[in-house]
Formats: sequence, structure tokens, C-alpha cells
Amino acid sequence: MKKILVTGGAGYIGAHIIELLIKKKFNVFIVDDLSTGYKRLINKKAKFYKININQQKRVNEVIKKNKIDSVVHLAAKLSVSESEKKPKIYYKNNIHGTLNLLQACKNTDVRNFLFSSSCTVYGDKITYVKESSKKNPKSVYGFTKLKGERMITMHSKKNGNNYGILRYFNAVGASNNKKIGQINKNGQLFKNLSMAIKKKNPVFNVYGNDYGTFDGTCIRDYIHVSDLAEIHVKCLLKMNTYNRSFILNCGYGKGLSVLEIIKGFKKFTKKKIKVNFKKRRQGDIIKIIADISKLKKILKWKPKYNKLDEMVKSSLDWENKIN
Repeated sequence: MKKILVTGGAGYIGAHIIELLIKKKFNVFIVDDLSTGYKRLINKKAKFYKININQQKRVNEVIKKNKIDSVVHLAAKLSVSESEKKPKIYYKNNIHGTLNLLQACKNTDVRNFLFSSSCTVYGDKITYVKESSKKNPKSVYGFTKLKGERMITMHSKKNGNNYGILRYFNAVGASNNKKIGQINKNGQLFKNLSMAIKKKNPVFNVYGNDYGTFDGTCIRDYIHVSDLAEIHVKCLLKMNTYNRSFILNCGYGKGLSVLEIIKGFKKFTKKKIKVNFKKRRQGDIIKIIADISKLKKILKWKPKYNKLDEMVKSSLDWENKIN
């Protein structure tokens, strides 16, 4: 495994993965149309192509020309609330885009395909989800990710390739060197709080306080983006070395409510954060936490940045840097 293509490599998570791959001396190539990615996040040591993954012929040319052997597929539209309003865009980018990428990989040197999926494939009825838990996406976004998973597993089995499917829970934080962090808001709680807290009189909207949880707000499992990036690299090495395919939950196995996160941010400011409660958003899951026993067993992985204070501080440090 020498040459790795990262789709969506100009995005928040992709940039972290690429930084780690380059540190480990891999040759990295990026395909991104910059619709949600940012030039400033593109690693200068990677070869960048401004291409949309639906441009199958051009992607195929990149794969063949550079003798790509592994693909990390992150390129996608990724807002649950936006997916409910603009489903056609999500079908085109997340489903047709993935299909076109898989077609572009046919009859090439690609033997490992790692896919960025989501906990939204599970739905709402199970709190601690295992990889084998029932799939019942509440949102269009979740449906497109589940469809992507199924296309990848079918394609990989048919073509004798290895696949890895990583179901992200909620990625937060920024790199220790403060080079990479979230730019695109996309309804991300940590990003929005980091922005709000910088204002003179911070006001923050919370969507729903009548859920059946201990404080009425949604509960999520969060994972620091640096830990998530390390999982990707470990997965690629495992897939390549042992010819393994697998599906893994990526979280910490711990749930935090929206109000608990706000309380965590309050520790880093003397300002009073005013909370406005709004109506629930369509497609939001009430409570979901990852069972990560399979992740730990297969990858021998241990988190490094799983304290709430660390996640909050790195988010705030990044926001202070870019503003």
C-alpha cells in the first residue's frame, strides 16, 4: 500500500487523515470539487485534483495515472437538516457519486476501499448500537449513507477487493498544531458554540427540549477528529496487511446531551450564554451511543483525546485562530 486517493480531502476530516498519512510517508492524492472543502485545508505535500466524483472518466484517469491502490471515500453532502430540504442533491452526491467512484475503480490497481459512513444509518430505537443493530435511517442523509454502504460491499465482494466502512458518530475538535479544524458549520454543535461564544452576548439555539432524555435534549456520542483520523490509518493498514473487510462504529461509547456540551463550553468563558429553545428539527435522532467493542478488538485502538475539556478547548483554539 503506497498510493492513496482521498475524496473530499479538502474537508475537515479528510485534511486530518491526509496529514497523518503524509507523516507516515504515504503518497496521497486528493479529489475534491471544493463545494464544501476549502483550499486552505489542502495539504501541500499531496497532489490535488479539482474534480467532482460524478466525473467518472476523470476520476478513473487519476486512479490509473497515479497507480492508486487504496481509496478513502469522504466526499459527500453531510447535513441531516439540509438533506430533508434538498433530497435530490443528496441522492446525486452521496449515492450517484459513490456509484461513479466505484465504477472509476474497476479494472485498476485499487484493492482497498475505506468509506466514511454515519451513525444515522441506525435510526432511533436503540441507544447503544452495535454494527449488527437494525438499520432504520430517519433522515435522507442517513438513507444515502446506508445505500452507499450496500453498494460498496457488493462491489468489493464482486471484484475481490477489501472494504472498510466506518460509521462516524460526531466528529469534533481540531488538530493539536491548530492547522486544521472545522470551517463549514453544517449544523455542527461544537462549531456553532465556538462561534457563538466569541460574540459579546452569546445566544445559542437548541432544537428541542422535550425529548425523553434526562434533561430533554438530544444525546450524542462525540469523537475527537484526531482520534478519528488515527482510526482511518489503522484501518487501511489492517485491510491491506490481512486482506480484511469490516464495518466499525467510530465513537467513544459515551453519550453527552446538548445542554452538557453547552455547560462544557461555559467553563471556558465568563460570558453568560443565553439558550433559546426551538422546535425539533426533522430527521434528528433522540439518543444514540456507539458500542465500540468491535473497534477496540479489531484495531487494538485506544482514544487519546476523549475528555470533553480537550474537545471543547481545541474547538475554541481553532476558532480563535481563524478569526
